[in-house]
Amino acid sequence: MSRSKVTIRDVAAYAGVSHQTVSRVINDSEAVLPATRARVQKAIAELGYRPDAIARSMARGRSGHLACLSPNLTDFTFASIIDAAETEARENGYFLLSASASEAASFDRLIADLVESGRVEGIMVINPYADDRHRYLPADFPVVFAGARPREEAASSVALDDITVARQVTEHLLALGHRRIGMITGPQSEDCTQDRSLGFLQALSDVDLAPDAELLTEGTWLAPSGYEAFHHFFALSDAPTAIFAQNDQMAVGLLRAARDSGLIVPDELSVVGVDDIPLAAYFEPPLTTVRQDFAAIGRQAARLLVRAIQEPDGAQEHLLLPGEVIIRNSTASLLPEPRL
Repeated sequence: MSRSKVTIRDVAAYAGVSHQTVSRVINDSEAVLPATRARVQKAIAELGYRPDAIARSMARGRSGHLACLSPNLTDFTFASIIDAAETEARENGYFLLSASASEAASFDRLIADLVESGRVEGIMVINPYADDRHRYLPADFPVVFAGARPREEAASSVALDDITVARQVTEHLLALGHRRIGMITGPQSEDCTQDRSLGFLQALSDVDLAPDAELLTEGTWLAPSGYEAFHHFFALSDAPTAIFAQNDQMAVGLLRAARDSGLIVPDELSVVGVDDIPLAAYFEPPLTTVRQDFAAIGRQAARLLVRAIQEPDGAQEHLLLPGEVIIRNSTASLLPEPRL
C-alpha cells in the first residue's frame, strides 16, 4: 500500500478497530485500552500513516492557525510585516494565513469566515483604521494590531513611534535652515497620519514656528497624490522650501513632479519621506527618509498574538518601536537669497 494514500480507515482495518478508536489514539484520549492503543500504534508505524496535523489540532479545540489581514498583500510595508510575522508564528508552532480586504465589507466577510468556522485562533490586523473595518472585529477573541495603536478595542499592538520619528525628520529640515516646510499627510482617519502630523507640529513649535494650513495637504499614501501635492504647493504665492511626505511613495511622486517642472532637488526643494523602501536609495536624488523595522513589527505582533491565545487573561501590551533618520541627497541646507 502506498504510504501517501494511507487513510485513518486503512489503519483501522489493519488494526481491527473502528476509525473512531484510531482517532482517539491519535488524539491521546484516555478512553482506549492499553492493548488496543499498542495495536493501533503498531498499525500506524507499519503502514506509515501520518495524521493530519490540522485535523488533530481542531479535534483538540485548536486549529494551529493565525490570520493576518491587511488592505492588500502587495504593498512593501504590509508584505514585510507579514513575512516576519509568518516566521515568528511558525517558530511558535502556528501557521499564519494571510488575506487581503480592500474595503470594510470584504473585511467583515473574512472575519466571519475565519472566526465562525474556527479556522484560526487569533487575528493580526494591519491598518485597522484604513476605513471602518475595526468595527467588525470580534469581541472576546485574540486580536493584535500591527502598525497602529488601539483606540477602544481590547487589543495589544506594535507600531512605529510615529510622533518621535516625525519630530526627528522635521528637526533635520529645521537644522538645514528651512522654515517654510510643507507636509503631505496620509489619510486623516489613520492614527499614524495623526501622530506624524503631531510630531511635525511639535518640532515647529519648538522653534516658535506657527503652522500654516496652506502648507498641509492630505494624500492617499500613493505616488500620484505626492505628484498632485507638489502642484498644490507650487501654486501658492509663497511655496515651501522643503516638503515632508509621510511615506516614501508620496515622496516619489513629489520628486517626479519636481523633475517634470524643472525644479532641482535638493538645491531648490528638499524632500523627505518615511519607510525607507528598497528603492529609496536609488531614486534621483537618493531619498532622505525614516527607516522603520517592519520585520520587528511583524515578529513582535505575532509574538503578542501567540501570547494572547496562550494567556487569555494576560495584560495587553503596546509597543512603540524607534525609527532611524537616513540622510541622503534629497535634502540640503537652504541656500541664502542671492544679493541684488
